[in-house]
Formats: sequence, C-alpha cells, structure tokens
Amino acid sequence: MKVTLIQYLVCMVILLMSTSSIAKDKEQEAEELEPIRVGVLKFGTVNWVLDVIKHHQLDKKRGVDLQVVPLGSKNATHVAIQGGAADMIVSDWIWVTRQRAEKRDYTFVPYSNAVGTLMVSPDSGIQSLADLEGKKLGVAGGPVDKTWLLLRAYTQKKQGKDLADWVNPSFAAPPLLNQLALRGDLDGALNFWHYTARLKASGFKPLISIPDVLQELGIERPIPIIGWVFSEKWAEEHNDATQGFLKAVQDAQDLLAGSDEEWQRIRPKMKAKDDLIFTTLKEAFRRGIPECFGEGEKQAAKSTFAILAELGGEKLVGKSTALNEGTFWKAYQNTPCDDQTEQKKVIAD
Repeated sequence: MKVTLIQYLVCMVILLMSTSSIAKDKEQEAEELEPIRVGVLKFGTVNWVLDVIKHHQLDKKRGVDLQVVPLGSKNATHVAIQGGAADMIVSDWIWVTRQRAEKRDYTFVPYSNAVGTLMVSPDSGIQSLADLEGKKLGVAGGPVDKTWLLLRAYTQKKQGKDLADWVNPSFAAPPLLNQLALRGDLDGALNFWHYTARLKASGFKPLISIPDVLQELGIERPIPIIGWVFSEKWAEEHNDATQGFLKAVQDAQDLLAGSDEEWQRIRPKMKAKDDLIFTTLKEAFRRGIPECFGEGEKQAAKSTFAILAELGGEKLVGKSTALNEGTFWKAYQNTPCDDQTEQKKVIAD
C-alpha cells in the first residue's frame, strides 16, 4: 500500500501535535507539584525510604516533587538547612531545641524510634555491665552522644558510679567502631541502630538496650530519636508541601512495614552482604517505625532532656535549660500511644 505525500504530512502533523500535547501535560504536572529539597546523608538509611517514595511516585501522589540533596556528614545537613540549600533535613530534637534557644525557629516531626544497643562478643565472657570494669568500650558519636550519656546516667542510678570512670571508652565513627569490635580490639560497642544490627548478625550479643535504660530511668514511653527538621516559618508558608511530604513518608513506611517484596527491591541499597544481615536490618527498621505520638511522648522527651542536659551540659544542649516550646511541630496532630492509634492516622488525609 502506497502512502501519498499528503497522507504522510497529515501523519506527521498528528504526531507532532500529540508529542506537543504530552510535553505540555508533563510541564503542567511539574508546575502543579511543589518541590521540596530534603538534605540527607549519602549513605544513610533514610535513603531507603526516599527511594521508595521516588520509585512509587508517592511524592507526586501527595502533590510534591521530592528533590534529594545528598550530603557527606551530619554537620553538612545542619549547614545545608541553615544556609538555605535544603528545606528539610533529618536530625534529632536535641539539636532543634538547642537552635530554638538561639531564636532559630526549627521544629521537629518524629521519623524513627530506632536506637542502639550495647553489644558484646559472645566470647567476651561479659554478662553484665559490672563485667565491663576496666574493659575497652567503643562509643559512636563522641563524648556527648545521647546513648552514651543515658547509659552513664543508668549506671549512676543502678550502681552509684559513673560508667565513664570504670571503663576505657573509645570514641570513633560508626563503621570503624564495628571493624574494631569484629577484630576483637573492643570488649563492647555502643553504636547506632543499623550498625548494631550488623553486629547482631555477626554473632554479637546485646548486653543492654537503650529502651531498657530509659525504663530504668523512669521513662516508659517510646521517644523518637530522629525526625524531619525544618523551619516553622517555612512550613507555614509551604503547608501543603510539608504535609504532602510527611504523608508520602508515611505511605513509604507503611509499604516497608508490610511488604517483603519492597525490601527485596531496595536490598542493593542496604549493602547487606548476606541474608542474615539483610533480615536483621529489615526487622530493626520495622521496629523503629513510630506508631503514635502525643503528650505522653512529649513529657518523656522532656524528662530525657533533663537527664541529657545534666550530663552533656552546654556542649550538648547549648543555652537550653529545658525542652523549648515548639520543638515538636505544633501543626503535627498529636495522638497518644494509649489510644492504640497508628502513626499513619496522625496526619489526616
């Protein structure tokens, strides 16, 4: 069948019109989505959630365009939000309340309750904290690391003496800490939750967990360790984008909480060298997803702050003398854990 010149030209016009229409639709869609720049560590576990959001276009479904800003260190994330290179970062509420004491209006929404655990080698013979006397204990995060300070407060209460006075602490970056522990250069390691999970998969045993420490200190509510941090003024000016992003995060966490297939998809990003490490990381992440947050949890945070401020001093909390008003975002609807209401209901559709 021969195609005449006129037929050919008609087909070309239709094709060009169709292409132009698609391009306009995409341009209109992009204009309707409000961009939100999220600054995160390049290799942090938060990237797992952000990957789920982008892969399933959960951001677009919530009316936002997630733009990931990869950064090299925790300090870099703080610089990024203070310098305007990111709209939102992941940090802890201690940093937020310290900033509010300096009249900076940062605020916090819970993201994860996951915490570290004091781990020891199964061959170490260490059965209790008392067995650590004179031993080498590795600590991630430095002398004012929050888990280290809480553990010190615990030993002061339970044993009447400061753990720092009867162990030999070594402060190091989390990856190095794990290497030293696995080599046998440390008798125990207090590391961040995902490094703790890797030690557990390598046969290390938990000596005491931070939730157990908190309970002994009279804090029975789960408290968020890290969360989404942003300017209160910025959130007021971009309320739809802020709420949309937080809903997308909840959507992603719901998916990771219930879908083993999704974990298989993101497995290459987890750098899990074997099935045991992969499973341990997955389970630890799921346990850390907050289910609820309300006034009881805020009070627990205030009590925790008082303990940390006493031991960490100005190096940790700056000019803050108590948990500052507004540390937790006021627009975040609080649902007490007593109500057995899941976190996904907190930010209403």
